[in-house]
Formats: sequence, structure tokens, C-alpha cells
Amino acid sequence: MSPEKRYTRPAIILHWLIAVLMAVNIGLILLVERFPDDWIRPVIDTHKSIGITVLGLVLLRILWRFGHPPPPMPASYGRLERGGAHAAHMVLYLLMILLPLSGWMHDSAWKDAATHPMQLFGLFEWPRIGWIMDIEPAAKETWHSALGAVHEWAGYVLYAMFALHVGGALKHQFVDGERELQRMI
Repeated sequence: MSPEKRYTRPAIILHWLIAVLMAVNIGLILLVERFPDDWIRPVIDTHKSIGITVLGLVLLRILWRFGHPPPPMPASYGRLERGGAHAAHMVLYLLMILLPLSGWMHDSAWKDAATHPMQLFGLFEWPRIGWIMDIEPAAKETWHSALGAVHEWAGYVLYAMFALHVGGALKHQFVDGERELQRMI
């Protein structure tokens, strides 16, 4: 496949790295209750660290994309498919920002946050969001619940968008005969 029809190497690496980290993070949180009790806190801490890492990588990917636009979609894509693909990508980017931010905010509103520093992969302390930490304790509990709900529901939307993204790529590759996967591999 010609280079002008493929994504750039950094875009491809960021795409797959973010996808793998998100899949690991989803697996961790869905399976957290199956781990022994003494593993739960380290699993949740790893989930938080991966989330912050994904946020940084997504911001890096967005910056990269400003200077390196994606290759054009194949001419065979109809107007509806093009519009749907652009909308799906925008929603995915919003979710990849909303999920880590809402998780970070949710964690900052945790009543015990001040006594349990957040460590980024155990390497160094990652700051909580100060204005949320400073909220009056009763209100902070309300914020904690609300932000947890936002984080959870954004996750459900992500599952649906992920299925749509993968389904669309597979449909174009195997049903339409386009070389869709080769653009990102």
C-alpha cells in the first residue's frame, strides 16, 4: 500500500498502544472483584496509572494529528460512511479524554484521597485535582458518586463505539474488499 494511503508510523504506534492500554484497563476493572482482596488496591492503582497514561498518549496523538492529517478515505466510501466514520472518530477521541479525566476527578473526590496518595505505576506521586480535593466533605461525596457514574457510563458508550469502530473496519476489509486494515498496520 502506498504511503499516502497509510497512517504515519507514529500515528499507527499511538493507535495500537492506546488500544492495548485501554483493553488492559477495561479487563482490569471488569475483573477486579475476582482478584484476592490484597490485590484489589494494586489493581485499581494500576487502572488509574494506565488511565493517566492513556490521557497523555491521546493528547499526544491529537497533537500529532494536527500536523499529520490522516490519509484520505477510499473513494468507494459513500457520503454517509464518511460522515459516520468522522463522527465515530470524534466520539472516540472525546471518550478517550472524558474517561481518564472523569476517573481522575472521581478519584480526587474520594473521601480518603488525602490519606492515600496516588502513585503513577509506583514510580512517583501523581497529583489529585486540588479544587476537587478542597470541596467540603459532604458535597465531595456527592461529587464522588456523580463522577463515578459519568466514568462508568462513558465506559459503556466506549464499548459500543469500540464495537462500531472495529465492526466498520472489518466490514470495509472483508465485505467491501477495501484494504482498510493495511492503512493502520
